[in-house]
Amino acid sequence: MSDMKDVVVVVPNIRSVHNVASIFRTADGAGVRKIYLCGITPTPFDRLGNVRQDFQKVALGAHESVLWEQRELCEEVLDTLKKEGYTVCALEQSEKSIPYDSKIHRDKIALVLGEEVSGIEQDILSQVDIILEIPMQGEKESLNVSVAFGIAIYAIMK
Repeated sequence: MSDMKDVVVVVPNIRSVHNVASIFRTADGAGVRKIYLCGITPTPFDRLGNVRQDFQKVALGAHESVLWEQRELCEEVLDTLKKEGYTVCALEQSEKSIPYDSKIHRDKIALVLGEEVSGIEQDILSQVDIILEIPMQGEKESLNVSVAFGIAIYAIMK
């Protein structure tokens, strides 16, 4: 396991419990070390501390095998991760982006995902080191965030 990359995922302001649960399940399968749930992103638990049934139905217990932490400000999480030596990558469309499957020669990577409708906020995007983009061939401009994460995380882990 020493040859595996140390990858964490930062999830700011994703609204859908189903998307978050799918990200957890995929993160478990891909070997992600930790997920940071920022802003309004829902956690696996409801306000009474019970596992959300809609989360459990999709994640199938992945919240028990993937470390996670809830934080208010994504910017603070990214500052800390950079100080810990992580290269921060965003999954977003940009004129500055590189293909999602580009080889990233770093052992510690933090992947930031975008909110469902408007993507990654500019103040967060200004903190990243690399912007990764999945090319779109059809009429739609983007993929569902959990689907995009699945595609990108396996490319990053290679």
